Amino acid sequence: MLGQLNYSFTNTESLLIHIIAGLTKVDKETSSIIFLTLNTTRARLSLVERLSKRKKSQKNLRTEVLQITKSMSDIIKIKNKYNHCIYSFDNESGQAATILMKIFDKKNEIKYGKLDHIDQNELDQLRKAIKDIGNLNITIWEFLKKNKFPI
Repeated sequence: MLGQLNYSFTNTESLLIHIIAGLTKVDKETSSIIFLTLNTTRARLSLVERLSKRKKSQKNLRTEVLQITKSMSDIIKIKNKYNHCIYSFDNESGQAATILMKIFDKKNEIKYGKLDHIDQNELDQLRKAIKDIGNLNITIWEFLKKNKFPI
């Protein structure tokens, strides 16, 4: 499921190339260079959001783009959880867990290594995220075609 999550998300993220091309009115090659120059999903999403918020962007276009970027941002939280962690397996039960590799600064201490067991609820969240990515992919393709963005 993690492979499917990553493949699906990366494939859907690449559709931002077409949105960038449509919003900036450039060809796909130029848009691809812009996309690849920004090396994080968050940077790419910020660019797309900012382009859609320009005064000369049509309001209905802005609304649709912002919904797409919000949906992608919601999904990225789950993807990042599983891409930026260490996996742990209990020697006796085989129970899998994630250990978050992020430091949280408190007033007088730091915390890190939050452990979450990969239980049925977590597996259900993964399945839902994969399904949501698939639906978002379809939504983006429909958006691109409807607005005659470069494909």
